[in-house]
Amino acid sequence: MRERQYKRTTSKDQLTGLDRIETLEYLHNFAGKESGKPSWRLSLPYILVATVSSFLFGYHLGVVNETLESIALDLGFNGSTLAEGLVVSTCLGGAFIGSLFSGWIADGIGRRKAFQLCAVPMIIGASISATTGSLYGMLLGRFLVGTGMGIGPPVVSLYVTEISPAFVRGTYGSFTQIATCIGLIGALSIGIPAKEIDGWWRVCFWVSAFPAAILAFLMEFSAESPHWLLKKGRGGDAEAEFEKLLGGLHVKSAIAELSKLERGDEVDAIKLPDLFFGHYFRVVFTGSSLFALQQLSGINAVFYFSSTVFRGAGVPPDLANICVGIANLSGSIIAMILMDKLGRKVLLLGSFLGMAVSMGLQVMAATSFASESGALYLSVGGILLFVLTFSLGAGPVPSILLAEIFPSRIRAKAMAVCMAVHWVINFFVGLFFLRLLEQIGPQILYTIFATFCLIAVAFVKRNVVETKGKSLQEIEIALLAPE
Repeated sequence: MRERQYKRTTSKDQLTGLDRIETLEYLHNFAGKESGKPSWRLSLPYILVATVSSFLFGYHLGVVNETLESIALDLGFNGSTLAEGLVVSTCLGGAFIGSLFSGWIADGIGRRKAFQLCAVPMIIGASISATTGSLYGMLLGRFLVGTGMGIGPPVVSLYVTEISPAFVRGTYGSFTQIATCIGLIGALSIGIPAKEIDGWWRVCFWVSAFPAAILAFLMEFSAESPHWLLKKGRGGDAEAEFEKLLGGLHVKSAIAELSKLERGDEVDAIKLPDLFFGHYFRVVFTGSSLFALQQLSGINAVFYFSSTVFRGAGVPPDLANICVGIANLSGSIIAMILMDKLGRKVLLLGSFLGMAVSMGLQVMAATSFASESGALYLSVGGILLFVLTFSLGAGPVPSILLAEIFPSRIRAKAMAVCMAVHWVINFFVGLFFLRLLEQIGPQILYTIFATFCLIAVAFVKRNVVETKGKSLQEIEIALLAPE
């Protein structure tokens, strides 16, 4: 029998109204005749380009870790803890602003152009930071970089989820966490000579401008999200992108399945209150809560305090940072391997449970019953185990899972809201951690973190659905009753 040939239509040949509805059944039946899964190799190059954004995110999180002391000396604010804190927190403030607008940007101009837009403030901000001679210039540069950091994570989650074949979507989603780890380790490694070579910190900022420029350039040649194109009524263009991503044999079934849920999405624009009331409340609440629990687990406090613990154990801070980075990267690689085998929910449950145990080790280390050497071993082991178990699930899974469970109609804006929650909780944990450590002591504080980890276990068990191997349309139908 001669193989049926696929002929691509133009953007003008879109199916609308009754014609479109009548063809759905035929297209769905045609899908059953298609053999095998789409090749994962077709979408891989575009995934790798997108993860440059995650690399930049990790790099800018770590770039001031080793260089802050040299920056303070050269720019004349050495000894001012307020100024040093502003250099760090201004970036977080910019990230919060960027994340708030990321959904509207991604829906307005598309995923590809959103990547290019997030690269622009990263290039300009890094250049300002690298050339400035004052604290104010540094703060401006860090704020601009932060806005790019805020736009990037929601957009990369959207993009990876929407262009990946279902059977490797979790694996591809894990690439973003691995890229973040590599960026963080890269920043820590490049920053090591900063204390010995005058002006080296400027090089560290200049370096980050190059991958940002590469991201903006390569995105010009990358595939656009077919989901976004179909929402905009560009059915022919969506077919062309599906052909790039899945191969011609799988285009009709992909368009047919996507069309079932995209019909009528463009009629009414989603407003912010729509995310918090009625039909979409459950999934938005689940997403926001996952990001809040991720931050309330104490992960950023552990990262912040790890150098002090390692120094007490006689480990140099540079080596300590590398050890934490390797634990983070190792867990992320394991998560990538297991994501589409065990599933998202199992990894989340195991991760939060392991983090609770790790915090228990920290509590034991802080008791009077542990000897000095025993306390050091428990602290160091607890930190490394905490970072490892975090990177197995609580780190990579929320951004992957949320982009999967949010319906296409609200996906970009809901991701923006959840990322804003992430940055707010991140800011307040960082702001109050040291003060709480002094006032209530490590035992109570780490017990609180462990309690939040256990609350997260119960929350995931009750509210999170498994999405492994399911199409985005199957997940949406399962989670949302018809309006």
